[in-house]
Amino acid sequence: MSIVIKEVNNKKTLNDFVNLPYSLYKNEANWVPPMKKEELHALIAEKNPAFEFSKVKLWVAYQNNKCVGRIGGIINSLWIEKKGENIGRFTRPEFIDDAEVSRLLFQTAEQWLKEEGMVEAQGPLGFSNLDHQGCLIEGHDWLPSVASDYHMAYYQEHYNALGYEKEIDWLEFRLTFPDELPEKSFKVANMLIKRYGFKPQNFTSSKELEPYKEKIFNLFNKAFAELFGTFKLPEKMIQFYINKYFPILNPRYVKIILDKEDELAGFIIALPSLSKAMQKAKGKIFPFGWWHIMQALKKPKEMDLLLTGVKPELQKQGVVSLLMNDLWKTANEDGVKKVETTGMLENNHVAIQMWKSFDHIQHKRKRCYKKAL
Repeated sequence: MSIVIKEVNNKKTLNDFVNLPYSLYKNEANWVPPMKKEELHALIAEKNPAFEFSKVKLWVAYQNNKCVGRIGGIINSLWIEKKGENIGRFTRPEFIDDAEVSRLLFQTAEQWLKEEGMVEAQGPLGFSNLDHQGCLIEGHDWLPSVASDYHMAYYQEHYNALGYEKEIDWLEFRLTFPDELPEKSFKVANMLIKRYGFKPQNFTSSKELEPYKEKIFNLFNKAFAELFGTFKLPEKMIQFYINKYFPILNPRYVKIILDKEDELAGFIIALPSLSKAMQKAKGKIFPFGWWHIMQALKKPKEMDLLLTGVKPELQKQGVVSLLMNDLWKTANEDGVKKVETTGMLENNHVAIQMWKSFDHIQHKRKRCYKKAL
């Protein structure tokens, strides 16, 4: 049967683009459905300020009038400015296990990127590193965190067949928190606090956390400045992500460290795992999705580490150790032992080293691919 590629240019094609994963993965036990409303808003210029510095095109593939694939193209001017190269992005590719479907989708996106002056395509990448990024190539037997993604195992074969090569991988870890921390860790923590004047901060309410929201993202811009795929988030993007993520945070699982000048030295943002709750919600807040999510937040069984950032000049002064000590205390109070990390770049050895003091496994791997145009 013939395959038709259509540009997303109306409500029907946009809905088909967003809805495809919900049918594609309906029999995959480890797929965690995102909220449909959030996915829609991410792809609408009026809702997502990333469109102010990005050119975006979306396409869907139809076979016998059924949506069987999708792909997007992004030309991110801030990323290009940072890199100094015309490197375009492909985003959110999903498709049935049909070589012709994937070939036509990628051919369409590549041609558009080439026409726009791009010399290379990289992906899967989103609008920023806080958006969908990477294709899962290892770890399909594990449930992803809500900040990660699950993909079909056959995708890797399609990328290889289409001439894509590895650019870089993200690694994900699963930690087991101990019942007790070694006495040495507390002695070291007290020494760091005295030597550098660090001031750990804990929160019990969203109101207490409120003054630090923008400060966390401003530090995020500094801490992640040299990492692959990142660029300085403009103020509107910061507000976009604050509005997206902070309403669902449990303040007790957010830890920050102030320096002796009361400036933000570091932060760690964790979240009681919402993966099983999101599966029960099936992509919708109503009628019962909100209840499943609230139960997971109030009665955590596992925890996801979402984001960690430290001032570059303080990254060798034990700030992360202080943050993890405080996070362990909260998790221990709640009986949480299992912890999922989000993806860490394989060459980010400083960050990966953080987990070496805990019982851990590296169980998932996501890949960014590249192809010359």
